[in-house]
Amino acid sequence: MKTSIDQYCINVTDLERSLSFWEKALGLEITHRIETDDFTEIVLKGEKGGRIQLARHHAQEGPIEHGTALWKVYLDTDDCAGLYKRCIDAGFESESEPEKLEHWPVTVAFVKDPDGYLVEMVEHHGEAPALSGPAVGKARE
Repeated sequence: MKTSIDQYCINVTDLERSLSFWEKALGLEITHRIETDDFTEIVLKGEKGGRIQLARHHAQEGPIEHGTALWKVYLDTDDCAGLYKRCIDAGFESESEPEKLEHWPVTVAFVKDPDGYLVEMVEHHGEAPALSGPAVGKARE
């Protein structure tokens, strides 16, 4: 049996504003739209086939309540600094500028989408070891 993660679906308050972020700033491609009486959805995909689905429930009023379940959406890129700059130039909120991490062979940057979802942009510089991070070898409580 083969299993893989296909796509994530997030609720948004304004489809066009969210589409501006996910399609124009991040460069994802629209695959299709879904229209029902209760909601409208837009599905976008990345270069490697991973997809995100933006859902606007017509009865939703006010901001999206995030809770603590979803921490971040992770994007793979070959140009973290360039993608980050494109998001900032388009007026989206920075959470942290591109930084090469000490314990992993990556450069990462964080921005927020229009509804406040945290998006991590990751540029890989080689293979990560099976166990990595600053706490490797330390006892956990």
